Amino acid sequence: MRLLLSLFLALFTLALSVAQQYTPKANETVLKIEIEGRGNIYVLLHTREAPKTTGHILALAKAGFYNGQRFHKVERIPKPFLVQIGDPTSKAGDIEAAGSNGTGARIPYEDTGFKNVVGAVGLVRNTEDKNSGDCQFYMLLDKSSFLDGNYTVFGQVVVGLDVLKKIQKGDRAVAVTILRPAAGG
Repeated sequence: MRLLLSLFLALFTLALSVAQQYTPKANETVLKIEIEGRGNIYVLLHTREAPKTTGHILALAKAGFYNGQRFHKVERIPKPFLVQIGDPTSKAGDIEAAGSNGTGARIPYEDTGFKNVVGAVGLVRNTEDKNSGDCQFYMLLDKSSFLDGNYTVFGQVVVGLDVLKKIQKGDRAVAVTILRPAAGG
């Protein structure tokens, strides 16, 4: 019986890991965010509509900037709202001090036309300055139309909404990598 249970758990884990995959199609660029103990989130980037924002985020991901960072903001009360990552000080583990730090870059607002729907990914900025985005970004847990036209929506979660909904404050992004279609794909 124990062997059967072990086999079932192994098959279930394998099926879950296969379900947590995404292969980019032609002309797609995807960020894979591997979250310790939770699974993977795949974000399709709007590279044409937000070239400055996605270029900056991709350069940071390529340099390993997000690896080891923690989700420093998770808002679910009074209703599900968002999770946020991107403050480099979160690597040290003091989540309460995280939230206002970055690289010093100033990425201007880009009106992509995408709405702040469930799974939308947007560039965090100073509330007084639309052109002050940097390295922090949010992923929405629910539709938040009051954000439309105020923040650059530069991506959309295409796989891993179930993982996104489980993220807790302090969860760590083990690795953030860039996926592109295979040659000829």
